[in-house]
Amino acid sequence: MSLVKIKDGESFESAFRRFKKSCEKAGILSDVKKREHFEKPSVRLKKKSLAARKRAAKKQRKGGAE
Repeated sequence: MSLVKIKDGESFESAFRRFKKSCEKAGILSDVKKREHFEKPSVRLKKKSLAARKRAAKKQRKGGAE
């Protein structure tokens, strides 16, 4: 859970900006998006495999043995 204490004389905008940054570091939004819809394990595995193939192809195009 992200917690931001407002400092004396700090504007709401800067405190909100710090809150958003702390949420991003904690990975809260990505976790919420991941849990928004249920994915069957087989579908999750297919997506993971596809992403790995894309990464490998991209790495090979860029000259992967660096």
